[in-house]
Amino acid sequence: MKTALITGGSKGIGLGIAEVLINNGWHVGITGRNKQALDEATAKLNAIQKEHALGVVADVRNYADQENAVKKMLDQWGQLDVLVANAGIGYFASIEAMTADQWHETIDTNLTGVFYSIKGCLPALKKSQGYIITIASLAGTNFFAGGSAYNASKFGLVGFTQAVMMDVRAHGIKVSTIMPGSVATHFNNHTPAPEDAWKIQPEDIGKLVHDLLTMNPRTLPSKIEVRPSMPPSK
Repeated sequence: MKTALITGGSKGIGLGIAEVLINNGWHVGITGRNKQALDEATAKLNAIQKEHALGVVADVRNYADQENAVKKMLDQWGQLDVLVANAGIGYFASIEAMTADQWHETIDTNLTGVFYSIKGCLPALKKSQGYIITIASLAGTNFFAGGSAYNASKFGLVGFTQAVMMDVRAHGIKVSTIMPGSVATHFNNHTPAPEDAWKIQPEDIGKLVHDLLTMNPRTLPSKIEVRPSMPPSK
């Protein structure tokens, strides 16, 4: 039995990863702030494989919430093998229009939230010699107007993840960051629609995560850029 904890797992990329893992026999815990959305996602996952999913209400900006999520995983299944730090938000505005609250929420969720998630999971992952996967973005290497907060959080996340990889590999823990381009999700208040068919789909990221987890342990793809293969012409 293998277990994974996925932050921000009630929709989008997080839910897509959870579905792929459960379809491959994994036990998966998902976290999110909205209990109703979390309960619906957990029920959907358990319909794939009975009693393979656990939903935990948690805010990645709260360290105690991350510790509690790990405790519930260990109480339920006795081990934790993988953390997928996926939870993230985005505010997009010029530096003049960006508010201090928007800045702090972006950094606190996308960067400090990953720090909290990894810190909370580290003792369990040391025991299992597990895997940490962070979901960054191509915005972690490509800057753009209106992206000051989001770029800062994702540039920071890429560097943070690579440094963590160096810190924990002596414990047998592997660390990768995935940097997707356009994905068909509800991110930034978008509603996925048929015209998003050209984009990366959440299950594509799920397949990529599963590929990483089944790769020969001697090999570590530490930073993966992934983008739509055929974006529409401008």
